[in-house]
Amino acid sequence: MMLKKDAGLFLLILVVGATVAIINPRFLSPINLANTANLIGLFGLFSLAEAFVIITAGIELSVGSVIALLGVIFVDLIVNVGVPWPIAFVIVMVIGVVIGLAHGFLVTRLGLQPFIVTLCGLLLYRGIARFYTQDGTAGFTFGQNFPTLEWLTTGRSYGVPHSVIAFAVIAAVAWVVLHRSVFGRHLYAIGKNEAAARYSGIQTHRVIIAAYVICAVLTAVAAVFFAMFTRSIHPASHGTFFELYAIAAAVLGGFSLRGGEGSIIGVVLGVILLQILQNLVNLLGIPSSLNFAVMGTVILVGVLADQQYARYRERRRAERSYDGDRAATAPAE
Repeated sequence: MMLKKDAGLFLLILVVGATVAIINPRFLSPINLANTANLIGLFGLFSLAEAFVIITAGIELSVGSVIALLGVIFVDLIVNVGVPWPIAFVIVMVIGVVIGLAHGFLVTRLGLQPFIVTLCGLLLYRGIARFYTQDGTAGFTFGQNFPTLEWLTTGRSYGVPHSVIAFAVIAAVAWVVLHRSVFGRHLYAIGKNEAAARYSGIQTHRVIIAAYVICAVLTAVAAVFFAMFTRSIHPASHGTFFELYAIAAAVLGGFSLRGGEGSIIGVVLGVILLQILQNLVNLLGIPSSLNFAVMGTVILVGVLADQQYARYRERRRAERSYDGDRAATAPAE
């Protein structure tokens, strides 16, 4: 069934892309395609992160605030403190692990709702980032550059942005983890029915904590890429509403907010579709503020479609059960 969903979403992307190209041929220009691809890679990194939490029937609302906080820390370490960027990168990853562990612990050990935990994180991390910079802007000084780091994060190979390459590599690893590993099967099982998964011997708390850690680490990677892409971070606005984008991409990709459903390929396609839609808004000269309206509409349509699909599946299951009972009780000829 997931293959059918992915195929349908791929067809929708082709239709929307063709429509945009007809309305404005600039959509197919090399510069526009390269810029769109770069944004797909950047936004795709934290959309994959969100998917690992949603599959467990959880939610992660602090993605944008984490990107702002870790981006500020990364820039400060390499620009002001003078820490070599590889060490600064490791420090940011470690902080991401700590954040993931904290979220997972609060959800599993203290029994708090993921919505509440991550909503508090959204406010907390944004506030810390603003306090850290005293509501100023973190960025690079004139003439300051890091050639290797800039090439790795914002450079291109054969015209392909490195953000897209990073997104593709991480998506491939995520696909193996989610669809071809025992850990992935445990994630699906917990999303379907956590109590049943626990009774079957799965260490549900450990798996859920691992999902939040993976989410936070991937978000930390996205924070570094965004910091180098924007080269300046104002913590009051940097990463705002990124969590909604990630949720929209996951929902479009077939991830149910009830948990236990979804595919990595679907998330990739969801990210591509959202960026094409946003590109359409820009090419038509529509105010960029309507991007939020587009995301809101996408989330609503995705949730409605997921709800209708769930009802259809329950109805089909009931019909098959009824037919099976009739066949079992039918008198032998």
